[in-house]
This record gives sequence, structure tokens and C-alpha cells, in this order.
Amino acid sequence: MAIATLTSKGQITIPARVRNVLGLEAGDRVEFVEQGNGQFAIVAATRSVRELKGMFQGRRNKPVSIEEMNAAIARRASGSR
Repeated sequence: MAIATLTSKGQITIPARVRNVLGLEAGDRVEFVEQGNGQFAIVAATRSVRELKGMFQGRRNKPVSIEEMNAAIARRASGSR
């Protein structure tokens, strides 16, 4: 298990083993993808969209309408301020 410590500025150093597995180099960006239950996945933002296929498999069984997407965005935006 790789462990990192949070600094007083809210920064962490990603352990070398994790950087190697993700193929990260200095200057690369990472995304924190919420998985639920207080857990997040760290995803290299340099990946192709095709590599993300299946990441959310089983989370939703039916297509989402534009109206449902807009409603979800509005709910999250109103709660984040």
C-alpha cells in the first residue's frame, strides 16, 4: 500500500510506485474521481478517453437525459457554494 502525507498547504507527494504505475511525470495532471463512500480514484489526466471505458460500469443502468444531467449539475453547484 502506498501512503502520502498531506501538508499544511493541502499538498501531497504521490509515491514513486504510484507515479510509475500511472505513467506520471513532472507537470502531468491528475484527476480525483469520486467513487462513493468517501473514496476517490486518482486518474492520470493524460490518458485517452478510451482507456477510461468501463470505469463506471454498473453505476447506472439506463441512459441519462440532458434534463437529468442539467438537474444533477444544478444540485451540485448549489451545494458547493
